[in-house]
Amino acid sequence: MASAPKIISKSVLPTSTPPKPWFHHLNLDTILKVLYRTAFNPFLAWILVLCLRAQVTPPKHPAWIFSVSYAIFLSLLFILGTINHRVRYGLPRNVEPEREIVLVTGGASGLGLLIAQIYGKRGISVAVLDVKNIGEEEVEEVFGEGVDVRYFKGDVGDRKELEIIKKDIYKELGTPTVVINCAATRINGKPLLELSPDDFEKTLRTNLTAAFHLYQVFLPGILENVENGGTLVTVSSVLGQLGPAGLTDYSASKAGLSALHRTMEAELRGNENIKTLLVETGQMSTPLFNWIQNPNRFFSPVLEPVEVAKEIVATIDGGHGGVLRLPAFAKLINWYAVFPGALQVAARYLSGIDAAVSSSLQSREIPNNGAGRVLRSSKKRTD
Repeated sequence: MASAPKIISKSVLPTSTPPKPWFHHLNLDTILKVLYRTAFNPFLAWILVLCLRAQVTPPKHPAWIFSVSYAIFLSLLFILGTINHRVRYGLPRNVEPEREIVLVTGGASGLGLLIAQIYGKRGISVAVLDVKNIGEEEVEEVFGEGVDVRYFKGDVGDRKELEIIKKDIYKELGTPTVVINCAATRINGKPLLELSPDDFEKTLRTNLTAAFHLYQVFLPGILENVENGGTLVTVSSVLGQLGPAGLTDYSASKAGLSALHRTMEAELRGNENIKTLLVETGQMSTPLFNWIQNPNRFFSPVLEPVEVAKEIVATIDGGHGGVLRLPAFAKLINWYAVFPGALQVAARYLSGIDAAVSSSLQSREIPNNGAGRVLRSSKKRTD
């Protein structure tokens, strides 16, 4: 049975990470952000053209020809990108904050917690569903003061329990218009031959089967909301496409989760009021990944959950659907699949992706009465 919802009253936001040296932030994402705001910005390119025009630069001068051509090129890319997104995902839906009700699974920690706090602080009704035992005296410390968040303890992978929780949410808040699936289980970090069937099935149940139950239970309510519609958000991972060594169950579940989302998107295509957002991220600094050493900080920097949360909320607020991939290298995942096999092997070796889990486990070995032991968490966690 689902526990009674609890109303939040006290604010405790997540603490920020310790300050890092300046070179820690020098990575591919930082460089691309600077370029997109300067050299690759079509509006700034036209400013250069206007400056040359103000200097009465002759039309046949190389500087004028290059500047105009470059500005036109960037403008065409911008226009074609906008048209492509509009054709692919349609017009944005009309989002009215006062009428939105947000449901976040796995919202008691990590990324889900941040999303719940962002919406709750803005006065939007939020329902958080998680398996964690949060006592009434602890709820205030988790979500915040004056935040319209209600906590429901339950397992999304249990269909009967989810149906009961649905009735409680409908009764207390109404029909959710934004459903965000952030629930995920711990990472086992074991090779295929060492992974037990129970661990594999548990990972698939939490990461994949639970999403199936969630959408089947709550999507009908969104479809009935013809006037306002809604948004379905699936938080997956680029590891579902890369499949690193040592992450058999996690990668399989995330690959299935992304496929489930794309199938759902195809079935909902044509309904302009229903938007779907697939979020495929790299490594985030959450409890789920905090023990894995990043193999390459330049090309695949560790994401701060607050950055991802802001991007997700901004996309939902804009009424958009689509695919959100972070950091920058994640946007190239589809291109990786068409690389020749030799280049794929070289890329995996240079990135260190297949050695990340094993090296991280080795670094966690500590002496115990002269012998080493590996510390592995057995606690269920969320992204």
